[in-house]
Amino acid sequence: MLFNKYLKRYYLRYAWLFLIGIAALILVNYFQLYIPEYLGKLIDLCTASERGGEPLTVASIRDLILGVVIVAVVLFLGRTVWRLSIFNASGKMEAGLRHQMFCKAERLSERYYHENKTGAVMAWFTTDLETIEEYLGWGTVMMVDAVFLSLLTLWRMVRLDYVLTLFLLLPLILIIVWGALVEKFMSEKWTVRQKTFDRLYDFSQETFTGISVIKAFVKETQELHEFASIAKKNKDENISFARLSVAFDVIISVIIGVNLAAIIALGGFFVYRVATGNPIVILGHTMDLTAGEVVTFIGYFDTLIWPMMATGQIVSMRSRSGASMKRISHFLEEEEEICDAPNAVTLSPVAGKITFRGFSFAYPGSTHDALFDISLDILPGETVGVVGKIGCGKSTLAAVLLRLYNVERGTLFLDDTDIMDCTLASVRDAIAYVPQDNFLFSDKIRNNIAFARPDASPEEVEAAARFADVHDNIAAFPDGYDTVTGERGVTLSGGQKQRISLARASLKNAPILILDDAVSAVDVRTEETILEHIARERRGKTTVVIASRVSTVAHMDKILVLSEGRVEAFDTPARLAEISPTYQKMVYLQALEREVEGGEG
Repeated sequence: MLFNKYLKRYYLRYAWLFLIGIAALILVNYFQLYIPEYLGKLIDLCTASERGGEPLTVASIRDLILGVVIVAVVLFLGRTVWRLSIFNASGKMEAGLRHQMFCKAERLSERYYHENKTGAVMAWFTTDLETIEEYLGWGTVMMVDAVFLSLLTLWRMVRLDYVLTLFLLLPLILIIVWGALVEKFMSEKWTVRQKTFDRLYDFSQETFTGISVIKAFVKETQELHEFASIAKKNKDENISFARLSVAFDVIISVIIGVNLAAIIALGGFFVYRVATGNPIVILGHTMDLTAGEVVTFIGYFDTLIWPMMATGQIVSMRSRSGASMKRISHFLEEEEEICDAPNAVTLSPVAGKITFRGFSFAYPGSTHDALFDISLDILPGETVGVVGKIGCGKSTLAAVLLRLYNVERGTLFLDDTDIMDCTLASVRDAIAYVPQDNFLFSDKIRNNIAFARPDASPEEVEAAARFADVHDNIAAFPDGYDTVTGERGVTLSGGQKQRISLARASLKNAPILILDDAVSAVDVRTEETILEHIARERRGKTTVVIASRVSTVAHMDKILVLSEGRVEAFDTPARLAEISPTYQKMVYLQALEREVEGGEG
């Protein structure tokens, strides 16, 4: 078995399935040993008259056939039970571990996914988990057979002839020693093999995601060559591991084959000496085996071959599953940076007040502050715009408000409660967010809009779409709201994706709405319509609009101007035109841009 603290709970939960399966497997192991015994009896009955014994009769054959039928029924029922029990338990354990990993993945911070590529994480969820499941299922079967079937078979063989059984001890010892020597080396080889697979997975995922860029720059051949190089490395590592695994199995097969040949030769020789009246005596024991007993003994040894081979496969399988479990354990043991404080407060109800007090923030691993000494108050119900040059920290404000990163205590408050003392769930439940990348799931438009509220009625979904001024576009699609967006919304235009993302946030109807450059891809008329809807329908609720165009925030209650991570100004639009150089410059440049566009028209 694979012992690990993350598997312990599942062993306890599904112990009854394992116990039923192992009991059925042991029963099958016991009854299948009657097959060589019946075969030996049949041969002895056929040769009994030559040895002066009772001749073959219909009654004796009937008894043998009845015994074989009983054995066949027990084997059929027993194998059915252990397969259903053990494989069901291993599948449930894999599913439970995958669920545990998925929950862990949801709790890990943004930093973790910046440092670890998607391909590596997906490899843990696929090949590594499948390797563990294989060992939990087939590995359990092999281990039970290796122990119980071996002991039961050796016991029968000792009862039949203990001297001949001694010849089996040497190959068993050799197999155990060989397995112990090879196990660690195979584990290391499997780890290297999985890392090359991670790289292949990473490259494939990244290539498919950026396929449009690759085509636009005509870099298909270059990417193909790089993929071939990575695939070759993966192939070489797989072949290297396969060679080691096959060599291990071949050596075990050779040991077993040599031993089987020796038993057949010795058994035949002993029967010949008995038939000629000169039996061999070894260690004071007369080797007086009959032909049927030799066949029975060979049948026992043939039965023993499987657990001996299973012993070798267990070594290989345990090495692979151990290496995979180690990778998964590292993932599950990763520190959860973003978590609730011991006595975290649940925000309810939320008025929507946001307070910064000397707030500074640097991304993990960075020595440079993205935001520096921010102090301001956003009152409940206010509509606030955020503008500034690219890289000035606008999106960082949204990230810290959503508590995607830890911040210094006593610097950021929601409704006068330190955000670090609030539960993550209540903070994020109080905020509806439209990100810059406008991520959409590969699902129906209806389900994308209703993501925060799956129970929303069709009328509510349509109202949210109208709020984002995207209803007419959706209605024009052949399937309307049942149109599937494709991966990341690939079938939609940039403006449509933005507005569907806005509709999704609108349907949540949260006390705080954050729009991160959420109308940059729409025309001026559509932008004005959306801003009118925000002003009318979100009256009394806090709205923060991060924008790259001054026109987007010109009618907000207040505007925050950021410059290199600092607050340059925070006031009404009228006052900013007098006190903020950055705001003045943005107004001037965008007015000039409209004049140029008008002249060209």
